[in-house]
Amino acid sequence: METDDLPVTGTEAARSARRARTDRATAWRRALRWETGLAVLVVFVAVLGSATSSEFLTSGNMFNLAVTTGEVAIMALPMTLIVISGEIDLSVASTLGMSSALLGVLWSDHWPMIAIFVVVAAVGAVAGLVNGLLVTRLGLPSLAVTIGTLALYRGVALILLGAKAISTFPAPYSTIGIIPVPHTDLPWSTLIFVVLAAVAGVVLHATPTGRSIYAMGASPEAARYAGIRVKRIKTLLFVASGVTCALAGVLWTFRLDTAVQNNGLGMELNVVAVVLLAGVSIFGGKGSIPGVVLGVLVFAGIQNALLLTNFNQEATGLVVGGLLLLSVFAPGAGSLAGRIRGKLHGRLSDP
Repeated sequence: METDDLPVTGTEAARSARRARTDRATAWRRALRWETGLAVLVVFVAVLGSATSSEFLTSGNMFNLAVTTGEVAIMALPMTLIVISGEIDLSVASTLGMSSALLGVLWSDHWPMIAIFVVVAAVGAVAGLVNGLLVTRLGLPSLAVTIGTLALYRGVALILLGAKAISTFPAPYSTIGIIPVPHTDLPWSTLIFVVLAAVAGVVLHATPTGRSIYAMGASPEAARYAGIRVKRIKTLLFVASGVTCALAGVLWTFRLDTAVQNNGLGMELNVVAVVLLAGVSIFGGKGSIPGVVLGVLVFAGIQNALLLTNFNQEATGLVVGGLLLLSVFAPGAGSLAGRIRGKLHGRLSDP
């Protein structure tokens, strides 16, 4: 008798039906991943922005959008890795401001620009190392540590520059935010973001280090028992954040052609908003670099659309705060709804 002619038992049929339902559920989960929702939201923002203003999708506006979002996007990459590992760095904007002030002071003292870049990068690394050592070696919570260094690094910037503003940078540098990369329509900050995003994506999604970062965020104790060097990796992540924020400070200074002590003031909220909007769990263990790229597009598109509609720029904090709350609430909305349905069902079933 051929195999196809054998009768199918009820148990086998039930198993096949369960497998089919599982496969369909898996397909739906993949289709409804956070990144898919962000991609749809990117299209929605583009359509809404173009309907609101005819300038929205023009090449000039896209260039300006990319320029004004470049530093936030760049700083969001190391922040993503830190948050996935179960920590947070709120000193990113202050590190940017301190680096900008240091750049201005050294240039006013007639240092060669290459030497200035080396010193600024080294100071950024030290700033990140301080955060990392306080968190990993002393066991202090990263939220408290980086709130403290947020104020500390901003104070250093104030000491370096005071009320002075330095804006005498040479043309090849001061035009970075104005002239695109040769033979393209991309600003330099966008090109740097793309390169860094590719590097971060490979590290996070295709290396043992990336798997270790996810494991640390999911369960630090289990990661330690598995032999993962949790303290070393987290410290290196904070150092990488410091160096990247120093780079963002250089780009910010050259884009505005001005070094002042309050450069980037309050920008850490924008960075956190982008990271959480990208689907990175504030509790660690979840997130992706493609999600961050899409989150940057959504965040930048919304802010730019509001700018073109003459929205009160002093009220943009409402938008950032709303996106933060939405990013924290939305991922858990499904489980919350399930708990509510369970409680309602339990009350209704009670005699």
